[in-house]
Amino acid sequence: MLERFKLMLKLQEKEGKKRDVVRHLALTMHGMELWSRKKKKPVKEAYKKSFDILKEAIKLQIKKNIPILTIYVLPEQLKKEEELPVFLDELISFLDSIRKSSVVHENKIKISALGKWYNISGRAVDVIKNALEDTKDYDKFFVNLCINYNGNEEIADACRIIGRQVKAGKLDIDAINKDIIKENIYSSYFLPPDLVIKNGKIIQTTGFLLWDTPYSIIYFTKKYFPEFSKSDFSKAIEFYSENRQKQ
Repeated sequence: MLERFKLMLKLQEKEGKKRDVVRHLALTMHGMELWSRKKKKPVKEAYKKSFDILKEAIKLQIKKNIPILTIYVLPEQLKKEEELPVFLDELISFLDSIRKSSVVHENKIKISALGKWYNISGRAVDVIKNALEDTKDYDKFFVNLCINYNGNEEIADACRIIGRQVKAGKLDIDAINKDIIKENIYSSYFLPPDLVIKNGKIIQTTGFLLWDTPYSIIYFTKKYFPEFSKSDFSKAIEFYSENRQKQ
C-alpha cells in the first residue's frame, strides 16, 4: 500500500506543480473494425496498423516525458467471435515486439496489464505474462494495457476485495472512503489520468477508467484508430495545455 503512494508522490514531484504538463495520458483504440469495412481492407490489417500506432505512441510518451500511458486495448467481450483470434494474434505480435525492444529496455518502461486479461484463452496470456516479467523492475516510464477490461467491473472487483477485508476483520467498515477504493482498483499504483484521448464516431467515454477520470480532460476525435498520426497526439496534448491554462 505504501509503495503505491510512494510511486504516486514520486510522479507528482517529478513534474512539480506544472498544471499544463501531462503526467498520465489515457488512450482508446476504437474503430478498427469500422475502418477495415470502410476501407475494404482485411481486419487483420486494421489491427496491425493500430498496434504499429501504439509503438509510435510509446515513443511519443518518451519524447514528451509523459510518465504514464494507459491504453484501452481490448474491452471485455466486445470483439466478434471471428475477430477475436485475429486480434489476439496481432496483440501477441505487438507484445513480443515491445518486450524485446531497445526502446522499452533503454527507457526502463514497465508494462502492466489491467483487467481480466488472465481469462483470455490461448497463448496470449503467456505472452502477457512474459512482457510483465521482463519489465517488472523498471520504474522510469509506465505503459498500462487494459485487456479484457470493463470499467464497471473494475469498481465491482474493488468492492469485493474491500468486502472480504471487512469480513476478515482487517478493515473497519466506517474507514471505507474514496482513498480505500482507489487502493483496490486495477490502477491503484498510478495517478489518475490528466488527459483522456477518446477516438471514434460516438462521443462517449465507453466506461474507460471510470473511477479515475472524474476530473480528467477528455479530448474527443472522430478518427478511427488506424487513422491516428503523431499530429493527432500533439493536438490532444495542446488541447490539454490550453484548457489547463484557463483554469
